[in-house]
Amino acid sequence: MTNPRYLTDAERAKVLEFQDMIHYSPRYSDDTHEYRHVMLPKNMLKVIPQDYFNTETGTLRILLEEEWRGLGITQSLGWSHYETHAPEPHILLFKRPINYGQ
Repeated sequence: MTNPRYLTDAERAKVLEFQDMIHYSPRYSDDTHEYRHVMLPKNMLKVIPQDYFNTETGTLRILLEEEWRGLGITQSLGWSHYETHAPEPHILLFKRPINYGQ
């Protein structure tokens, strides 16, 4: 596992200006996991450091929990970022096992 790339204080100040505009979808599930998507304001992508992006796709790479929490995304425990929706790169997809923590 790689180490998280923490934001500097200056980077964090820029991204947290957008925190109140982050939108969280309702949860939905299948037999094994619950899911939700998190929509970042499009302008927020301009202030996220370049090394948070996949150089081949131009979308955000899969972020470790410390990284997405550092961007101001707030969710209960157990969620993991598993995909970025390429046609809409400001949408991050999250999942966690059903009955997590019970």
